Amino acid sequence: MPFPKRLIVALVLATATAAFAAPTGTAQQAAGSAQCANRETPPPPVDTSEQPAPGQKAPTPLEVPEKPVGGDRLGECGLILPPNSAQPPSGITAASWLLADMDSGAVIAAYDPHGRQRPASVIKVLLAMVVAKELRGDLVVTASAEDTQQECTCVGLKDGGQYTVRQLLHGLLLTSGNDVAHTLARQLGGVPNALRKMNAMAKELGALDTRAVTPSGLDAPGTSTSAYDVGLIFRGAMKYDEFAQAIKLQQSQFPGRNGGTIMLQNDNRLLQNYQGALGGKTGFTDDSQHTYVGAAERNGRRLVVVLLRGQQTPTRIDAQAAKLLDYGFAMGPGGVGKLVDGAPQPKQNVVPTQSTDTQDDAAAVDSRTGRPTPTAFGTVGLPITAAAGIGLLAGLVLFIRSKRARAARARRQAAQAAQGV
Repeated sequence: MPFPKRLIVALVLATATAAFAAPTGTAQQAAGSAQCANRETPPPPVDTSEQPAPGQKAPTPLEVPEKPVGGDRLGECGLILPPNSAQPPSGITAASWLLADMDSGAVIAAYDPHGRQRPASVIKVLLAMVVAKELRGDLVVTASAEDTQQECTCVGLKDGGQYTVRQLLHGLLLTSGNDVAHTLARQLGGVPNALRKMNAMAKELGALDTRAVTPSGLDAPGTSTSAYDVGLIFRGAMKYDEFAQAIKLQQSQFPGRNGGTIMLQNDNRLLQNYQGALGGKTGFTDDSQHTYVGAAERNGRRLVVVLLRGQQTPTRIDAQAAKLLDYGFAMGPGGVGKLVDGAPQPKQNVVPTQSTDTQDDAAAVDSRTGRPTPTAFGTVGLPITAAAGIGLLAGLVLFIRSKRARAARARRQAAQAAQGV
């Protein structure tokens, strides 16, 4: 008896539909990313500071991770709030901002947290973190003429003057000295080497939107960060005691250029006018506009706030940060994502150590992204296809059994007829 054609067609169609009907997340994410204006690069510069030098090409944009670091919702480019939350305070001018719990890492609320912006001087937090990791606070460093010739703001280093790393950190974090940033970069092996270390640290933390191109945060081709990354970097830096002690100082004595000492004043106003302030860093360039990162503690809860590409009117950027901190402290512990505790690690391909007769169910994994390697059926369609295949085999088995049963009945009937029954 021939195999019914309708059954063959039905089973084949079921298999094909299962294999290709399930959409892939990659296509959906690509469509969502296309709607975010700053998903790949910051906005166009307003001056010539980011024009490549003659004969050089502009750096290619940093790769956008296939899955947003910290959670899917953090890939959104508008306002991101937990369900049933109050609206954030009015008067927040930042193009990107983030509120997160310093200890748990929970992102409480955000606006375009992975939108790429310029850091300005908040990138000095990343430099300070590398310095705190690699250099002793009491190490003595001699300033050079090149250090004193940096585009200011400057502390006022003296060519040949000697300073401890701790004093330089105070000059870096309290008054945002670009001369100090250059001096510390030299001590880390020179500016190119310092930048490599800064970018390696960012990558290790999971700050994949960040590329430091100057140790001070001055605009240059390829500079990039995000509100999420700045929060991640500040949280990491606060784990170093040398940094945490320096960032909270309201003032600090510093060797004067002409002898004696001068008093450095912290330019972070929240230290004076926000109860529980733990420290922070301000920044400004024409291209980045106003930037800020800082933290505060209330009732044992520590929050970090980040604002990028903000304006000083109608409210100063530090006052906007204070509003967001109040808002965050009034919210519950729930969140919309997480500050990760390190860069997402790619899953390793598993090499079978036992009999090769056993099939490996696990999909191959891309060592760069950590995601399953795409196949002809997709990562969702494959198990569905397998199930449909099993159904096809089951149908064949039932058909063969039915055919054999009919043949047996026919043989019994023929035997009975031959015996005259």
